[in-house]
Amino acid sequence: MNRPSSSTVRRVAVAAMSVAAATSLAMPAVAQAAPKAPAPKVDQRTLDSMSAFAPAIIGAVTTKGPDGKINPQLISQAKALAATPGLPPRAKDIWQDVIDFLGEPGRAALIRQHKAAEHKPGDPEIPQGPGAPKIQEFLYPTIGIGCMPNASLTSGNSLGRALMTAGPQQAPAPGPKKGQAGYVYTSLGTGPAINSSARKLWVTWLNIDTGRSGQVQLKRNPKINATDGPGTFTGIAPTGKGRIVSTIYGDVTTKTKGKVISCGIVPTIGIGIV
Repeated sequence: MNRPSSSTVRRVAVAAMSVAAATSLAMPAVAQAAPKAPAPKVDQRTLDSMSAFAPAIIGAVTTKGPDGKINPQLISQAKALAATPGLPPRAKDIWQDVIDFLGEPGRAALIRQHKAAEHKPGDPEIPQGPGAPKIQEFLYPTIGIGCMPNASLTSGNSLGRALMTAGPQQAPAPGPKKGQAGYVYTSLGTGPAINSSARKLWVTWLNIDTGRSGQVQLKRNPKINATDGPGTFTGIAPTGKGRIVSTIYGDVTTKTKGKVISCGIVPTIGIGIV
């Protein structure tokens, strides 16, 4: 398990600032089973605001607080970014979710979820109902800059969706175990994922209840969209139980329309409970 270096923090900061230079994105067509869910939209101002928090998360991993857990500056930075004048309503809602998650409301939610998931005598072995493992989507969709060359409707950019799953469950294959988190990043509209030794996709995570942290490379999964795409990258992290703050950043590589294409993504942030 790798720890992000100070140079990693700088690279993510540069990636976050590059958002302002990215062109706006139209949603690429994706085949879905009926009924179709509303297409997610990328709000540029929300993307700018939230991606600025990614370097703070990575910095909190490398610099713990006095108690060895969450660095208090992480909460301070979240509150400062949330107070930026002129934020759209969606960004304000997301920031409130983040601040609540880092504070006492998030701690209370953690306790409730763990109690609901406790195994009782006579219960089935496979969790059901409120205690079942859930997919926890990242806070906002992001973009991959130049991931779809010659796609005029999207200016060459692809929509990126990320999620986290809490073990034990089977997704993403081979499935996170108890105390582990599974991560999935999908670059919509692209061809199948390819592993690149030079340009990698990473998730950095921080358990704010234990202070445990780490970094995992997300890779091509031979069991998920491996033949026709879209490019899907997965990984499993030993987060332990608790509230997990994560950021996915770096590069994706796919084989799209017969060409191998590598492109950078705008960092995206997720919060979830394991």
